[in-house]
Amino acid sequence: MPIQDAPKILVIEDEPPIRKFLRISLESHGYTVIETNTAAMGIGHAIAEPPDAVILDLGLPDLDGLQVIARLREWSKVPVIVVSARGRESDKVAALDAGADDYLTKPFGVGELLARLRVALRHSATVASPTSESVFRVGDLKVDLGRREVSIGQEAVHLTPTEYRLLLVLVSHAGKVVTHRQLLKEVWGPESVYENQYLRVYMGQLRRKIEQDAARPRYIKTEAGVGYRLMDE
Repeated sequence: MPIQDAPKILVIEDEPPIRKFLRISLESHGYTVIETNTAAMGIGHAIAEPPDAVILDLGLPDLDGLQVIARLREWSKVPVIVVSARGRESDKVAALDAGADDYLTKPFGVGELLARLRVALRHSATVASPTSESVFRVGDLKVDLGRREVSIGQEAVHLTPTEYRLLLVLVSHAGKVVTHRQLLKEVWGPESVYENQYLRVYMGQLRRKIEQDAARPRYIKTEAGVGYRLMDE
């Protein structure tokens, strides 16, 4: 059963069995769930009863999920996790570039969904808080944002300005997939969004400096064909 003041999750999904599965799974872990089976009703609920996060299917009967994301992003920063049978890399990139926070391909496990949801809610709370932690830590990796210092264990890591900007973007979206296009835009500027070789070269350099084994990274995971995810737990 949902508990008082539990995060409110809006589920926009037109398949009854999946909607039931999501409701039971989320409520059993203490979330409050609002269900709807159309884009129009989902957008209406998001306006009337702003949720803490949205779980969105792309294949809705009245409007494509990408259009729903675009509508939401006109006025809201609510975390959006896409759950879809569309598993192509291009579909994932399109959803993430449209403003989704994460993407799960059906079928998916409850554990993975809950983990992605926790990350999205945590990131949303961090962005909303003006007094959020200025030091990012995961494993032996420490990034002191105030001092602009990076270390692995007790050893300082010396990054070039570009490597540091790249890491900073990943830290600001820790736990979430950041697309190639978004990284290129934020690190090198909007005129460089198609220069994927920049990203490959600098990501390789960054990994060699912070990973114990750059070929089997612990901190910066590759989302094949989509982007990168800095782990935060």
